[in-house]
Amino acid sequence: MIISLHAAMSIPGPSMTLRSSSLLSFSKPFTPNSLKALRHALSSVVQQTGPQQSQPGNKPRHAGVLIPLCNVEGKPGILLQVRAKNLRNHSGEVSFPGGRIDETDASFLDGALRETEEELGIRPEEIDVLGNIGPPEVNLRGDMCVWPYVGFVNQRNTKQPESDDYPYPSLDLNQIRSVMSISEVAVVFHVPLADLTAPGRLRSYLFRGERPYWAVDVTDIVRSAEELSGSSGSTSISTEAVHGETQLDEVGSGREGRVEIWGLTGWYLSLLLRRLQAYQEEKDSVGIPQIKP
Repeated sequence: MIISLHAAMSIPGPSMTLRSSSLLSFSKPFTPNSLKALRHALSSVVQQTGPQQSQPGNKPRHAGVLIPLCNVEGKPGILLQVRAKNLRNHSGEVSFPGGRIDETDASFLDGALRETEEELGIRPEEIDVLGNIGPPEVNLRGDMCVWPYVGFVNQRNTKQPESDDYPYPSLDLNQIRSVMSISEVAVVFHVPLADLTAPGRLRSYLFRGERPYWAVDVTDIVRSAEELSGSSGSTSISTEAVHGETQLDEVGSGREGRVEIWGLTGWYLSLLLRRLQAYQEEKDSVGIPQIKP
């Protein structure tokens, strides 16, 4: 099962400046040392938000999502997916793997890992869980609390790096495409970290109408992944329909024909990049918060 993670408002974007440094290198593949640095950065989240509820509750319902970090072709980045066309809600939209917590799940994290395996065929033992990025948000309907976790996906049946400075092996996306659930996932793709700070890809939105974040245009990356997986046009339902400022951000996969990482998915991604010190929040001359990459 995949849940939709979209609820935002569009706003004019502030002037952008790229940060000269971040917690991790965005050009070099993940190593044991870089994962240690990220785990340390995420450890402060627990102190700020308090311990997470370990057992699923009944009201409201709960869901867990995983932000899967990985190396692909020697580039560090994030694994995302496009929802299948046949799904009743939010087909053709970009999301992280995850879904509703079942009664059989021992925790919200276990539910996120189970859903990741069901959707992408990635086993829990292949994921190094690094932490969480902040408090959970409620979905657009207001009936589900979504818990975000961060993990690193190891390539199956490969040796670990010989030292903490050596890169982890790259993930084989074709292997994932061969085992993913085609009833739930149309396309799986990798977004390099460097693309998440490229000004030409970024669009400014307000999450829940008040919190600024960056949506990321991934149209070309998704189209390329469609061609590789033989699923060309899998996102056309969402991108061809509505254009202009009247479009609601929770409907479709992006504005003006774009495929974007936006809504709650984009919000969680922005939170992670703030933790990586790639995005920074500032206030303009009248005190309105702004996000600068």
